[in-house]
Amino acid sequence: MAGGKLSPRQKMINLMYLVFIAMMALNMSKEVLSAFGLMNEKLTASNTIATERNTAFMAGLADKVSEQPEKYTPLKEKADQISALSNEFNTYLDKVKGELLGSADDPTDYETMDKGDFLDEKFFKGGVLSGDANEFLENVKKYRDGVSSAIRSVKEVEPVVADDVEKTFSTEDVKDGDGVKKNWLQYNFEGFPLVASLTKITQMQADVKTTESKVLSALLAGQQASELSFSNYEAIVVPDKTAFFSGEKFKGRIVLGRFDATLKPTKVMVNGKEQTEVQNGQIMLDFPAGNVGERKIDGVLEFKEGDSIIPIKIASTYAVIPKPNSAVISADKMNVVYRGVQNPMTISIPGVPSVNATAPGLKKVGGAGKYVMNVTSIKSREVAIKVSGKLPNGSSVSDSKKFRIKDIPRPVGTVRGEDGSIKMSKSGMQKASIGAILPDFDFDIKLDVTSFKFKVSGQPTINVRGRRLDSRAKSALKKAKRGSTVQVMDIKAQLKTNKGYKLKKISPVIIELTN
Repeated sequence: MAGGKLSPRQKMINLMYLVFIAMMALNMSKEVLSAFGLMNEKLTASNTIATERNTAFMAGLADKVSEQPEKYTPLKEKADQISALSNEFNTYLDKVKGELLGSADDPTDYETMDKGDFLDEKFFKGGVLSGDANEFLENVKKYRDGVSSAIRSVKEVEPVVADDVEKTFSTEDVKDGDGVKKNWLQYNFEGFPLVASLTKITQMQADVKTTESKVLSALLAGQQASELSFSNYEAIVVPDKTAFFSGEKFKGRIVLGRFDATLKPTKVMVNGKEQTEVQNGQIMLDFPAGNVGERKIDGVLEFKEGDSIIPIKIASTYAVIPKPNSAVISADKMNVVYRGVQNPMTISIPGVPSVNATAPGLKKVGGAGKYVMNVTSIKSREVAIKVSGKLPNGSSVSDSKKFRIKDIPRPVGTVRGEDGSIKMSKSGMQKASIGAILPDFDFDIKLDVTSFKFKVSGQPTINVRGRRLDSRAKSALKKAKRGSTVQVMDIKAQLKTNKGYKLKKISPVIIELTN
């Protein structure tokens, strides 16, 4: 059409072709703009439905919290965190969309929204990203990283859910059709018609709603998967009966019981009495065992589920056996009793509320079978404790047990709390206190030192009264040379609680002078 000399008629025909092609292109552009507008409307309607669905999910989760707070409160807190992030980001996108629509002559006439000047000026002024552009990217990043971090902190949710969020809201550079890297914001919004950018932002809101729904579902699914995990089950042995006679065969079953520390029933009734104590998901039972023989446990567990109460029947048996006829006697400290101290004893017969215990030096000091025994004056090496009592049926039961009698072990002398061979300065020795201890002895016994002998090498032995060096001992100490030794020996001490008891000879202390 452009070559050679053309007649006026041909020129007119060619011009008409050009006008026709231009009109077709113009009409196609307007159809595309209208298509974007209709897509935006559909996405907006879909977002409204998704918001209602997510709101209903949160309301249902709140009901679960009221039914089982220990189980669902942590899940609700995480869901609230994600919902708050979604609402905040969605509100920001609404603000940007409002600015876009405000720049249009008629927000309802999509065919006139063919310019991208407003957003280009807002985000890409002067060929660089503006403050508004960076704010937009920061809001995307805040939502993406916040939701991803919240998901990854829940061990029951698969990491792929967080990966999907990071991919959906990625703002990494993008390659265009020519393979050239472009900034994500420029690739998606620079130079596009206003209605196209508006639709893209609405699509981002749809992605937010979809992500929120997907994450909330993953949280609940993760909670349910965790509850059903075999790590929450215990093997429970259920015998056919709770007591077997000698010579019988044991018969029973092994079953799996699910353990859930957060599960609490609404109400528990056992044998006509309400049980209120729950520990780690287990109902603690506490009631009289009853008379000898087989006894029944009947009751019901009640759980709230929605507006209904779900009952679970309890049915079991246990055996009450006759009381034993032998006494249980034990020394609270050791299997021996010591002279010079009050030996604490616990004496009882299982099933007998009151017993009578007799032995030399034995004295009752309180309830629950508490006694003390003083064997200081007993010359023999053992003592027998006799116990008797009456069973509930009126018959008598008695028993006896012998205990060995030992002296208090040999004490060890100390200087400034140290024993054996030690090093010390003269000034430290002058101020030191002489003591005596019973190392590795089960009784907390205090000893009072009354006197000791003090010996400096090459000088006469000095007798000292009390716990510290007197003037004579200090004078002898001053004459001692560096590296010489002094001895604290023949230490005399007595028990604070029993001054009449004679202790074994106390070990001496040898001190090497350091100056």
